[in-house]
Amino acid sequence: MIESTLFKSIKMVLPEGEREGDLLVENGVIKAIGPSITSSAEQIIKEKHLTLIPGCIDPHVHFRDPGITHKEDLESGSFAAAAGGVTSFFDMPNTNPATISLKSMADKKIIASEKSIVNYNFFIGATNDNLEECLKAQNIAGIKIFVGSSTGNMLVNEPTILEEFFKKSNKVIAVHSEDEELIRKNEQELKGSSDPITHLHIRDEQAAVKCTTMVLELAKKHQTRLHICHLTTWQEVDMFAELKEYPFITTEVTPHHLLLSAPNIYDVKGTFAQANPPIRDKRHQQALFGALQEGIIHCIGSDHAPHLPEEKIKAFPNAPSGIPAVESTLPLLLNQVNKGHFSLEQIVHLTSKAPAQCYNIQFKGMLKEGYDADLVLIDMDQKKEVNPKQHKSKSKWSIYEGQTLQGWPMATYVNGNLAYREGDIFSAIKGKEIVLGS
Repeated sequence: MIESTLFKSIKMVLPEGEREGDLLVENGVIKAIGPSITSSAEQIIKEKHLTLIPGCIDPHVHFRDPGITHKEDLESGSFAAAAGGVTSFFDMPNTNPATISLKSMADKKIIASEKSIVNYNFFIGATNDNLEECLKAQNIAGIKIFVGSSTGNMLVNEPTILEEFFKKSNKVIAVHSEDEELIRKNEQELKGSSDPITHLHIRDEQAAVKCTTMVLELAKKHQTRLHICHLTTWQEVDMFAELKEYPFITTEVTPHHLLLSAPNIYDVKGTFAQANPPIRDKRHQQALFGALQEGIIHCIGSDHAPHLPEEKIKAFPNAPSGIPAVESTLPLLLNQVNKGHFSLEQIVHLTSKAPAQCYNIQFKGMLKEGYDADLVLIDMDQKKEVNPKQHKSKSKWSIYEGQTLQGWPMATYVNGNLAYREGDIFSAIKGKEIVLGS
């Protein structure tokens, strides 16, 4: 491993804005940033046409390890992350076995330490009878509660049990917010339909709105640190616009909810567009887009949920829900910068600094002296077509296939070590467990 690297005369996105200068890395940490650094280094990198940004932190992935590793595992998922400029991730608990105990959490961290080339941590999953186990878990991303059922068998929708989690939690509670009763009622009414857009009507906007209303009230009542995963409706956006006095309540948006809309996406992509919660119509999409621009939505989470093409191609309702996204999130957002919808500083904030703030991640999310050298070199001018056959994820398909995007990650450094460069993965390196503040 190279112990010191000097990035010389390079454009950087620093906390105070875009600057040109030098950045010195020593032993995996940013040692110095300045107009001209004269210190010697083992490696000098001069990339005048590229821009250096902090590595992305993806707070929402499903890397399927253990038990569902034909779809993805912690090695292939981390390869995909590195290729997408993601240097740290939080993985969800709906694996097999589910991550719902201290033992399953410890086992998962061991697997990650052996397989992952980027930094990692995990959510523990809530069930109807594991509150005490969740409270005992140390250095985890948070407690994931599926209030509406999704992939896997975790569901907590009994009001008294839910309230106990909010009352006693000493961690972030991250909620998949859909009302199970409404979903089941809609399912019965629409039973027999094979049209993929039926998925949108089963998991309709009211199912999201009803559940989010309930968990927001619980968080306010108990002053609980709450994070709503993958926001999808204009009504929820309106709720969050009124939450400025509650800084302990945050939310995220996925690229597919931000950039795609019904009914067109279901007409074109069929069950490949199926996700939980679903991609909704343009009114919702535009509300999410505006909320992200205005800072109402706090960060981006890919909700990377890989399935193989032969699974996704099944007719509705037999196809699984989920869209692979960890590899394409940053290019999609850089493309939006080139379109003039966001500044590069905004995207760096949403993908790096903001997730670090939301989850109290120590020494990550910024190009700053003393911070971990999780770095990405991006080419804002490169135009390239999305080609999932070249992706590192096992899924080998993309809902964005064929789109030409401008702005791509060229190289990814994890703790100062090169993990990815222009299609090549450097699998000898290993990421570290992310340290979270209390």
